Amino acid sequence: MAARRYYWAMRAAILGFVAGAAWLHQQPVLPARPWLLLSLAAVASLLLFTVLLRRTATGGEAPLYADAANWRLRWWRGIALGALKAACVAVLGGMLGYYWAAALAQSALEPSLVKEDEGKDFIVVGTIDNLPYVFDGGVRFNFAVERTGAAGSVPPRIAVSWYANLRGEPVAVPQILPGERWRLKVRLQRPHGNANPFGFDYELWLLEQGVRATGYVRGEGPNERLDSFVPTPMNLVERTRSVLRAKIQRALEGRTYAGVIVALAIGDQRGIPQSDWQVFNRTGISHLISISGLHITMVAGLVALLATWLWRHSFFVRGAALPLLLPAQKLGAIVGMSAALAYVALAGFGIPAQRTLYMLSVIAIALWLDRLTSVSNVLLLAAGVTVLLDPWAVMWPGFWLSFGAVATILYASLGRLERHSSRRPATLGVPAGPHINRAMPMTRRDRMLRGLRAAAVTQYAVTVGLVPLTMLLFAQISVISPVANAFAIPLVSLLVTPLALAGSVLPEPIGAPLLLAAHELVRALAAALTWCSARPFAIWSAPTPEPWMFAWALIGTAWTLAPRGWPVRWLGLATWVPLLTAQPSHPPPGELQVTAFDVGQGMALLIETSGHRLLYDTGPYYSPGSNGGNRVIVPYLRARGIHRLDGIIVTHSDADHSGGALAILESVRTGWVLSSLGEGHPIARAAPLHRHCEAGQKWEWDGVRFEMLHPTAESYANHALKPNARGCTLMIRAGAHAMLLPADIEAAQEAELVARDGDALRADVLLVPHHGLCKHCMSHQEM
Repeated sequence: MAARRYYWAMRAAILGFVAGAAWLHQQPVLPARPWLLLSLAAVASLLLFTVLLRRTATGGEAPLYADAANWRLRWWRGIALGALKAACVAVLGGMLGYYWAAALAQSALEPSLVKEDEGKDFIVVGTIDNLPYVFDGGVRFNFAVERTGAAGSVPPRIAVSWYANLRGEPVAVPQILPGERWRLKVRLQRPHGNANPFGFDYELWLLEQGVRATGYVRGEGPNERLDSFVPTPMNLVERTRSVLRAKIQRALEGRTYAGVIVALAIGDQRGIPQSDWQVFNRTGISHLISISGLHITMVAGLVALLATWLWRHSFFVRGAALPLLLPAQKLGAIVGMSAALAYVALAGFGIPAQRTLYMLSVIAIALWLDRLTSVSNVLLLAAGVTVLLDPWAVMWPGFWLSFGAVATILYASLGRLERHSSRRPATLGVPAGPHINRAMPMTRRDRMLRGLRAAAVTQYAVTVGLVPLTMLLFAQISVISPVANAFAIPLVSLLVTPLALAGSVLPEPIGAPLLLAAHELVRALAAALTWCSARPFAIWSAPTPEPWMFAWALIGTAWTLAPRGWPVRWLGLATWVPLLTAQPSHPPPGELQVTAFDVGQGMALLIETSGHRLLYDTGPYYSPGSNGGNRVIVPYLRARGIHRLDGIIVTHSDADHSGGALAILESVRTGWVLSSLGEGHPIARAAPLHRHCEAGQKWEWDGVRFEMLHPTAESYANHALKPNARGCTLMIRAGAHAMLLPADIEAAQEAELVARDGDALRADVLLVPHHGLCKHCMSHQEM
């Protein structure tokens, strides 16, 4: 009883700690003096735990109710008092989590680049402290600053890009390896993310890594390598990852899915193109294309099993009874944990890998102390340790999906996965007697059927249990995921991953054929997944649910997965109806809603009427595989439940306006594209229907009038004009109000519009052209 009370207190405290850290990240500002408040919360928690442990040791609350006559009253009082205790412990745990996360956030934010130093050049000396990412046109890496040769304070860790072509000037980019010490001339700025809902939080991602400034290498600086390797534990890990990646890339040079093999072997997913990720996401197997918890557990278990077997048979020292010196199970725990730690290091300590490592650590420690506990306690301890070491983990979907999947499996397994002995009852019809064994050995067929049943229950639980959470995080679910995972999980976990690992660590004459075999298996898997992904029913999308929808669906899911004997469990699925059938919001007829995206230097606007949607420009190109389309616009459209755009206007060819167009056309069904681009431009070729924008084009949607004011049809014959001069200028009128969108036209085009249209240009809202450089705006617009 005492242990049970201790465990519920621990569980309530950990849940509160995780909730408190998550709540901190929703606040606009950090609390003042977080370290002092953290100390006070810790003292209060310690006092509460002391009281609880003392009451547990003296018999708890039983004496308080010794005079109660009604046992039901005593029972309800006990429940109420237990709930009150749990609430107090959870609140104090929440305070600890809140102020712990605040204190770490304050410490992480302190070494920042001063605002006045943005755009300045610095001479820095330091080491390459992560696995560099080589892309077409340069290399990107994190740099640990040891000293700086100029006035000003540079943060201890910065993210640096070294471009091969900087402002039209070719620059020789050398090979960069982890652990090298360099002297570099860099131009820095403070980290800047985009303030958009549902998109990737770049600034948070940098903060979690300890990066407090970003920049690029100046080609004219004294850029030189000082040392080929600086020995530190992390540099050794990253250099090992670099060597293994280079080995895989040599063996699979020119192969389509070499990036997948690299991801499975060392956890570096940056070599996988977005088109492949789209297939993996639509089929619900993206969790396998990395060093996942399943792979870490498998590797640790196999290594521990082998070490245990060898130790039991004393293979290490012949003639010695090694298990008498150290139990084989404890040795297996040590070896398995070492293997898990090495594999997690190769993964770069991702959230799923951390979760698995902490769970295995708790199990290993409990085994060593002969205190094996329940799996739910292990899961909660792993969650608490993860948030303790990395409070930002709660901001990433991987944290909730990882722990949610394991919790769902544990909950759904109650009453479904029965305990069986290794023997089975005797065959019916054979009389039992003293001379007949009442149990027969279990056949291989029975064990296989039981394993298949357990796998089916697990897949069912994960598929059903994660539907509300997946809809909340991604606004879509993969309908075909159970089928895809049924053949992808065994193929990737039992064949591809072991081959990739063995091929990467064995000598090349032996390892290269193993890597080729792994690649061919992935190629066959990708072909099947591509076919599955192309099915019209592959995914189900809906807007991100409201809080009440998510809570209602969560209750229904718990009802559906309840243990055997729970009444009418299938009725729980009815709670999904509001979640899955929600429709995107839209303005009433005759009105207009415009969403201006924060895309950095560039432009992108979503224009909505009651029944139509138009995208005006598509944001900039950031880097290979990253642009305003897939980083900002597509996630927003998906979260809103918008699956189709009636039209896209790409005003001109500059990368800050057209950089996201291809990604959007690949991800969102589009009716037509208007642009000033040539017919041979990739965007024009990718469009389902492409036309030039020309002055005089008009259309009306749901009582809202659209008119193109510029460019003229004759301007396309003038090849001397710059792309800005042909920017598609759009006037939108909704009732008595108007909005003018002039793209990036310049002074000559502004004067031409004013001379031609005059007062017709008056508007309530103006998007200033060319990033604020408008010469004729204020004198002819009503702002």
